[in-house]
Amino acid sequence: MRFWRPSKRLLAVAFAVFAAGLSFSQTAKDADTQQLQQLEQVWNQAHVNGDADALDRLWSDDLEVDEPRMAVMNKAEALSFARSGRMKFMHYETSDLRIRVYGETAAVSGRMQRTRSMNGKEISDDWRFTKVYVKQAQRWRVVSFHASEAAQ
Repeated sequence: MRFWRPSKRLLAVAFAVFAAGLSFSQTAKDADTQQLQQLEQVWNQAHVNGDADALDRLWSDDLEVDEPRMAVMNKAEALSFARSGRMKFMHYETSDLRIRVYGETAAVSGRMQRTRSMNGKEISDDWRFTKVYVKQAQRWRVVSFHASEAAQ
């Protein structure tokens, strides 16, 4: 019985094609990670600047927002609240970001520290958060935002 043995040249070509595929995949993932980091800054600045239009562009139509001491909101409710001017942010900062990309979906988690005024009262939040992004029409959009009190 005779077995087929690939040549060294064939193995080298196969390895090069495999490595190129990994490189392309890693490059695309790196680009997505950078874009998501930038969108996190857009999120933060939109809150500080009271820019509901920027949030509208960032949020998916089926967004769900779940924050401590507030009712769960959909996009329309969250935008209405943002446009009401009832809450103003003086400080909005995220840290400890962890960005994980899974094809057309990404999870971003981290710590959020913010100071806001609401109904004339100043409130400071120290939260852990998770956002789920989905790529829709070649754009990353937030479909879910969940926050909870950070452990002290």
